[in-house]
Amino acid sequence: MDRKEFLTKSGLAGGTLLFAKFPELNPIPKKVRFGMITDLHHDIMHDGIDRLSAFIKEMNQESPDFIIQGGDFCFPKKGNLPLMEVWNGFKGPKYHVIGNHDTDGGFTREQVVDFWSAKGKYYSFDVNGFHFVVLDGNENNESEYRPKGYARYISPVQLDWLKKDLNDTALPTVVFCHQGLDNDSGGLENGTQLRYTLEQANKKAGQQKVVLVISGHHHQDYYNYINQIHYVQINSASYQWLGDNYKESRYSEEVDKSHPNIKYTVPYKDPIWAMIEIEGKGKITIKGKKTVFVGSSPEKLGVKMDDYIYPIVPYISDRKLW
Repeated sequence: MDRKEFLTKSGLAGGTLLFAKFPELNPIPKKVRFGMITDLHHDIMHDGIDRLSAFIKEMNQESPDFIIQGGDFCFPKKGNLPLMEVWNGFKGPKYHVIGNHDTDGGFTREQVVDFWSAKGKYYSFDVNGFHFVVLDGNENNESEYRPKGYARYISPVQLDWLKKDLNDTALPTVVFCHQGLDNDSGGLENGTQLRYTLEQANKKAGQQKVVLVISGHHHQDYYNYINQIHYVQINSASYQWLGDNYKESRYSEEVDKSHPNIKYTVPYKDPIWAMIEIEGKGKITIKGKKTVFVGSSPEKLGVKMDDYIYPIVPYISDRKLW
């Protein structure tokens, strides 16, 4: 038997036997796909269960690798157990990000974690060769010069944890935080410090380790690219808050009575969410939902759009980033 005949019969000519024995020599491209919904505000909206049910139904049909909610989900109270039953109806891994409104009414973040059965206030996990970090942007800044309002800060303790977590992984990394790291209007107080931390992790790795940062909180639809890192804002599943100057009754008298804060919002007719896919070392595809406003649009109401910087829209944009 000559060499050519031996290679053909053994399968080595085409590499079949070689790759069957050593599959790592023929690696499968990394890919992860997950569904994200954020800022449902079940305790403000009268139809929060319906909105979440629509999301869970589609996620079970699409079967992503996991789902995640980006905060401002629901208070940790007994009356919200039916919402949690809907959430737990997803047939796959589920993750949570704590929002600033999840503790309204005197609840603690520890109670929120327990009620949701979340992994922690901040934590990380790996899926399909990708590393995911969930931050808790609701810590208190002890400085006397901090701005008024809700806590929106990453403490030195959590920051040290983040640095170690990033150092301990070699995988492409995605970071979730309720508040934007790239938005100085209500975003993290120390957002610049957080961005620099991510940039330094990339520099130390000698490659683009942190590829994407995803936030909710701002109820808007925008994207920034800062020092080779993508920052994506996922719009609220439910509404934008307009306040007392632009209040309007958009539903029935009964709804206004049972959910009195709705009139201060401009609700979206249908729930919106995003499906996000990451392939290789950073090819990112986002597919978002689109709907329309209930009642008068912000423009018709004369809302000062400069106060919001980014447009108020009832959709999540489709994006391709790489």
